[in-house]
Amino acid sequence: MGSYRVQQVAAAGQPFAAVERELVPPGRGQVRIAVEACGICHSDAYFVGGVLPGLRFPLVPGHEIAGRIAELGDGVPDVWQVGDRVAVGWFGGSCGVCPQCRQGDFIVCRNLKVPGWAYDGGYAESVTAPVDALARIPDGLAAADAAPLGCAGVTTFNGLRRSAARPGDRVAVLGLGGLGHLAVRYAVAMGFETVAIARGAEKADFAKQLGAHHYVDSTASTGVAQALQALGGARVVLATAANSAAISATVDGLVPRGELVLVGVDAEPLQITPGQLIGSAKVVSGHPSGTAQDVEDTMAFSALHGIRPISETVPLAQAGEAFQKMLAGAARFRMVLTM
Repeated sequence: MGSYRVQQVAAAGQPFAAVERELVPPGRGQVRIAVEACGICHSDAYFVGGVLPGLRFPLVPGHEIAGRIAELGDGVPDVWQVGDRVAVGWFGGSCGVCPQCRQGDFIVCRNLKVPGWAYDGGYAESVTAPVDALARIPDGLAAADAAPLGCAGVTTFNGLRRSAARPGDRVAVLGLGGLGHLAVRYAVAMGFETVAIARGAEKADFAKQLGAHHYVDSTASTGVAQALQALGGARVVLATAANSAAISATVDGLVPRGELVLVGVDAEPLQITPGQLIGSAKVVSGHPSGTAQDVEDTMAFSALHGIRPISETVPLAQAGEAFQKMLAGAARFRMVLTM
């Protein structure tokens, strides 16, 4: 069948190496995807570093995949055909039998199949994935733009649309990085009065370029909560920054029954007291990414509203350098491998 190239790490913490592998036909209920682009997500560091349980090395990371179906396995529904443009994100398939799957809540499947964890990910020219992981890429959305929407995009888009906020409500986005810059654009397009929160007064212009109605400098002496309350308080804060102290500082900026939605991951505990939540009935919720249908919805919404991730594309051969650039925070704002 021929061969394909991957970028893999042989053991936890090891550098990337280019390897050729033999193509294998997809199994039942699977498709083989010719990868055209794959985003580099900050959570890939947990894979490469061997932090997550059950990882198998050598490991090929990558869960922001975009490409075309190259081959169908047995039992794949005829709604999918060779040549179809598809994306696979953090949701790489579900088991279908755990209690959460049987309730239709597939994104919290106890046996969730994340690419790079359950099977080889998208730092490769070819990926074989379960058919329930596929999201159809709309016309007009390039593969390099579609790829990051499978994780960064769907996480923020879905986090906002499933939150307590309704059009016209005031919504704050904490962080203007790889997730936050998309979140601001989604919030504006959804009809929210949008507040961007980031470090430094110099980011105000960028926030306004994204469409934010207000900007809050988290380093200012007034404090984030006081700044939010001066605007009338936030119905929802979407926390994309991976900083527990910064996240905790937003709680008192919520209106009564306001909601803090967590999508940024930090190992440090939140600094929130029960009293901050109970009296005003505030809610803190963790939000996972989204199913294949959610990814498809995210891409369709992005195409409709002209929303694209700000990214830098590099060839697959430079995966190691691109990964290090992401870790160093030097990417603006997503690194995307192209094949």
